[in-house]
Amino acid sequence: MREARVIRALGAMSGTSLDGVDAAVVETDGEVIHGFGPTAYRAYTDPEQEVLRAALGKWPDDAGLDSAKTLIEEAHHAVLSQFADAELVGFHGQTLAHDPGGRGTHQLGDGAALAERLGKPVVWDFRSADVRLGGQGAPLAPFFHFACAKWIKSQEPLAFLNLGGVGNLTWIDPSLARPEDEGALLAFDTGPANAPINDLVHRRLGLTYDKGGQLAARGKVVDGALELFLDEPYFLRMPPKSLDRDAFADMLDLVRELDDADAAATMTAMAAAAVMRGMEHCPSPPARLLVTGGGRHNPVMMQMLRAGLDCPVDPVEAVGLDGDMLEAQAFAYLAVRVARGLPTSCPTTTGVRAAVGGGILSGTFPR
Repeated sequence: MREARVIRALGAMSGTSLDGVDAAVVETDGEVIHGFGPTAYRAYTDPEQEVLRAALGKWPDDAGLDSAKTLIEEAHHAVLSQFADAELVGFHGQTLAHDPGGRGTHQLGDGAALAERLGKPVVWDFRSADVRLGGQGAPLAPFFHFACAKWIKSQEPLAFLNLGGVGNLTWIDPSLARPEDEGALLAFDTGPANAPINDLVHRRLGLTYDKGGQLAARGKVVDGALELFLDEPYFLRMPPKSLDRDAFADMLDLVRELDDADAAATMTAMAAAAVMRGMEHCPSPPARLLVTGGGRHNPVMMQMLRAGLDCPVDPVEAVGLDGDMLEAQAFAYLAVRVARGLPTSCPTTTGVRAAVGGGILSGTFPR
């Protein structure tokens, strides 16, 4: 059987924090990471973020999506067109709504139109097939996290924590050969992370996020609000499980009577406490927790995690990975798996009934 060739794949991610579009190149055969390439970032302006905020919660048949769709596709084209030598593109789109037990999942953006404009094959709509087969459709980065654990030559179980708009955790046993092997992975959304904190500072102060945790650092955690938050039934559910960006929108009500600093500190503690609850589900204690996503830039969040967990907590940069680009790299990697017909999720990552490859390939790609 002919050995699979190494592909220079380009991935893009626009997350639920609504900060901008990340793009990154990964050299891979869809199983092993052979190298990482250049990256780029296209920030959303404040008015553009308002356009996206207005579209949150909408489904494909809802009115009022045209402006957001145009913005998403133009922003992605602007950043992806900078990579002339990419052979294949993974386009996630913008998640607007996620209800895997009901209406499904909605990522806005037309990958076929993007493929035509870029003149390159594009893999998109990564989540729908998983949801159709009974899965949560999220998180999808765990197969890439497994490859990263192999890349850094980890010898013992470890965990990746992505602190984006929502937090998600991947526990990995790197001694196994494939991510879909029984016991190799457990993944799930831990709870809200940056999204509600961003919403808090946006509504109260007109800011996009609590930069460097400066507001939270000035406040104190109000235990009563934190305890009410942890009473949420979601934390008792066994994984795999996933969340919509706004599933915990009532967090803002729990801190409504608090001043700005105490509210930010308490909501940061809520995100950290959700991770601590999630860690209780790990099949065995990880030797290390590697943190990616915007939350790793928040010293208050990181200190809370270090204080509450029994294992070392480090940003992924500690092992030579790029925490700002890991999700974009994940969709580059997953695009190659889709193009090769390999699975992108399995029962222990999304709850899908069997290992499945999601995604639509638009354009011709020679395997």
